Amino acid sequence: MSVLALREALALAPGNVPLRVLLARELLAADRVDDAIVEARAAFAADPARRDTREVLGACGVALGDDAVVVEAWFPVRDQLDASSLRALAVACARTGQLAESREVYALISEVEPVVHDLALRRAVVASAPLPPPEKPPERHPTFADVGGLESLKERLRMDIVYPLQRPDLFRAYGKKLGGGVLLYGPPGCGKTHLARAAAGESGARFVVVEIQAVLEMWLGESEKRLHEVFEEARAKAPSILFFDEVEAIGAARHQLRHGPGRRLVNQLLAEMDGAGANNDGLLVIGATNAPWDVDPALRRPGRFDRVVFVPPPDPGARETILQLALRDRPTEMLDLRSLIGRTHRWSGADLHHLVDAASERALAEALRSGKLRPITQSDLVAAIDRVRPTTGEWLAAAKRYVSYANQAGLYDDVAAYLRED
Repeated sequence: MSVLALREALALAPGNVPLRVLLARELLAADRVDDAIVEARAAFAADPARRDTREVLGACGVALGDDAVVVEAWFPVRDQLDASSLRALAVACARTGQLAESREVYALISEVEPVVHDLALRRAVVASAPLPPPEKPPERHPTFADVGGLESLKERLRMDIVYPLQRPDLFRAYGKKLGGGVLLYGPPGCGKTHLARAAAGESGARFVVVEIQAVLEMWLGESEKRLHEVFEEARAKAPSILFFDEVEAIGAARHQLRHGPGRRLVNQLLAEMDGAGANNDGLLVIGATNAPWDVDPALRRPGRFDRVVFVPPPDPGARETILQLALRDRPTEMLDLRSLIGRTHRWSGADLHHLVDAASERALAEALRSGKLRPITQSDLVAAIDRVRPTTGEWLAAAKRYVSYANQAGLYDDVAAYLRED
């Protein structure tokens, strides 16, 4: 049927989903992609459980280059897709930062089509996601002076990160390596990335944030190659610090990985950090994770992430500093932040920023009604504390279970001490 005939039929039966799917396909075949996705979305909204509504919506997403649409439509039915659609879905997942999903789809491709011969597509994908250049240093590197409180933690990071890079002669004299790895772990939103940047600023070393999606590649062997290239560049420009956020994305415990690609990537990371041919003098690797229990145990052996550091929720001094910084560029009256500190026990830095946002919204709502700028008051912050809840509780509860039942090696002793102090 022609597009015109299909539209006339739909006018008589607007709820006919198969008819709307057919119209979307005809529009897509006619290269009228914008019109096609309108019909595809309408069909999908009417009946998202149908396979054909998902198929046509995903096809429209591919035609438009809209990775989010491709993932939304195809990932739930990934086990029903052919190899070509799976390749498009794997790339879309990687480009939208959904790394675990991309690896899962890639594993399905390996099962459907063990050897991929589509070299043109491979070149296109590699060209579309080149390795990023090293992160350009900001005009002013943050240092520990920009981190409020946490003095004992900062001193430990000085010993683990800063001093080896500042005084390599002394460390060599005592037979200490000038590299290795430090694993920062703790609840989300507690400043692990900020601490890593501040440590780099203190040491003066080149700091490179390794974006996981820049390493992950759907083609067999490409992820390992990219990871090797990242380490080689850092070695060539030592002293360097490589920072892996959410390191469990590429260093997950191998017993949890069902498919080969993920296991090979873990093995590559192990080889880069402590392999026979790896000269990592002057190269420090910092990993950050919210889930240390998901990191492969082999990564915590000597020469790898052998220094494991717990980053707790900010202490009272740090919480006051975080609130001051969050309020710095907003209109405020005279505030007594210290009186709020006792009510923000176990709050993360992200929670405190959320608190300030909630207080700001309260003042903003009144300003919109009156047409006059109103400063944020103490009562706004107190009201916000009653509304906002800390997000660290679930993590600390999980950590407590590991402290109780899986701490034979003493990995979680710092968490146990923190919980006892509370």
